[in-house]
Amino acid sequence: MKHRVREAIFNLIGPRVNEMHAIDLFAGTGALGLEAISRGAPSATFLERHFPTADVIDQNIQRLDVAQQCTVTRANTFVWIRTDPVLPPTSWLVLCSPPYDLYLQQQEQMLGLIAHFINQSPEGSLIVVESDGRFDTGQLPDSPVWDIRHYSLATIAIYRKLQQMPLSNRPLVLDDSTT
Repeated sequence: MKHRVREAIFNLIGPRVNEMHAIDLFAGTGALGLEAISRGAPSATFLERHFPTADVIDQNIQRLDVAQQCTVTRANTFVWIRTDPVLPPTSWLVLCSPPYDLYLQQQEQMLGLIAHFINQSPEGSLIVVESDGRFDTGQLPDSPVWDIRHYSLATIAIYRKLQQMPLSNRPLVLDDSTT
């Protein structure tokens, strides 16, 4: 993700990040979750399946001296979500910035993952989805309520969970090919 897009996301979120547990899915170097911490998020969970890249997240966390606020989990996000992870009961800031090809190659799994976070997140949570122009954001669960922003190389969609209402139109679809 380009720095400009990351900056735009956190400008849109504003000071609410101070009350949220950040969940950085497909974390890469952890830039999104660490940005949330730097802007006042009390804690963050990072998911990264590539072990050497997860080691980079650990190094970045140590360098910034925020280890007590962060958990790095080395796991496939699609498998991890099936373990019913225990997350703080406070509102969440879910940051979903996967390799863009996943929206094409594993579209049902991606949409199921997003729907799962919408259903399971506490009231007041935000789900931020980054994609490129190949993904039709109209396919997002409860698509009319997403705030969609287009940048030169990325599209950002933000969902604000205002109340606890489960989405029934998109089951969590995770097949064995994601393990």
